[in-house]
Amino acid sequence: MTKRPNVLVFFTDQQRWDTVGAHGNPLDLTPNFDRMAEKGRFIRNSFTCQPVCGPARSAFQTGKYPTTTGCYRNDIPLPPGEKTLAHYFGEAGYETGYIGKWHLAETDPVPQSQQGGYDDWLAANILEFTSWPYQTDLFDREGERHRLPGYRVDALSDAAIRYIDRERDKPFFLFLSFLEPHHQNQDDNYPAPVGYADRIARRITSYPSDLETLGGTTREHYHGYMGMVARLDEAFGRILDALISRGELDNTIILFTSDHGCHFKTRNAEYKRSCHEASIRVPTLLAGPGLDGKGDITRAASLIDLPPTLLDAAGIAVPAAMEGRSLLRPTDRPEDEVFIQISESQVGRALRAGRWKYCVADPDADGWSDSASRRYVETHLYDLERDPAELDNLVAAPDYAEVRDELAKRLAARIIAAGEAPAEIVPAN
Repeated sequence: MTKRPNVLVFFTDQQRWDTVGAHGNPLDLTPNFDRMAEKGRFIRNSFTCQPVCGPARSAFQTGKYPTTTGCYRNDIPLPPGEKTLAHYFGEAGYETGYIGKWHLAETDPVPQSQQGGYDDWLAANILEFTSWPYQTDLFDREGERHRLPGYRVDALSDAAIRYIDRERDKPFFLFLSFLEPHHQNQDDNYPAPVGYADRIARRITSYPSDLETLGGTTREHYHGYMGMVARLDEAFGRILDALISRGELDNTIILFTSDHGCHFKTRNAEYKRSCHEASIRVPTLLAGPGLDGKGDITRAASLIDLPPTLLDAAGIAVPAAMEGRSLLRPTDRPEDEVFIQISESQVGRALRAGRWKYCVADPDADGWSDSASRRYVETHLYDLERDPAELDNLVAAPDYAEVRDELAKRLAARIIAAGEAPAEIVPAN
């Protein structure tokens, strides 16, 4: 039997798609991501299926929409018996490990029954509440606290390098889940390593077009945010170096992605939970054996597609229960279409279809207690070709009534395909 490849997930938190050079960012802060995107398979049009931390993680671990598992908002643990990537890789003979932020349990330390089936565990449920930028507290499988030295990105990376450096007879599946570049909740700040924010502030001459126009907290927070992105890329490079030193880089499938983006309080009173590109579009690449040199993946990719893609890349059968589609195979869905569920700020649904972004919400529903609705009202329509920064909402424009009608039909079909009850979609006016 041919040796199976190792699999490594490098998972960031709240990282916008346009933070990387491969997507045109001019600051040159992500040379490692950019190099691996060119070497492997850069997923050019990559989106979350739910722009909230916990629900996005539930989808990544299970391959199911948050409404399917019931994890449609934060603070809902994975149901007992729900199979995760750890179970599927473990059944295929892998040693499985998890390091970092989990956000799928009820408490810290996370009890073993809520650790998702991982063999090795060094994590916190809500890492932003158990750590600070230079004080990282994680818990092992038995619940013992470990305080790790250094900046938080480096502390997690050091732990990952130690994991990679172990002698083992099995291939490994390691899920490395960072908090950065998510804000530090306690003081609503983006704490980069010392000196990074000032250095970046001196270099910036403009901001992404949506932030330049709408403002929000951009000038207060963007420099620190990008400093965190820079340190993450340095950490990514260190992980790659560790694989090289072990002779394992060419035998390791690598996935880099994020749970959702960040709009810096330009679309609502916080940083995500909206249908806009800043909230839902993320940087993603695949690299490794069978992937390198195969070119970019250009079709629209959802976070829900990443679990089956990882299994497929490793030669493991994709379970029928997974609701996404492997990006390595032809799809039975429109190649330009992504379905998004939104909770907490609203009970919303969205469709990104080619040049169009179409969003609906139930104005009478509670985004915390209601997972779905039977009646939605149109809230946004954007022409992404003409208006990539999403500054001109066409939801009430008479000239676009036919476009909205067609998108409403497509969105209603995707709601049903995701296992939700049929829903009525009514015009904004």
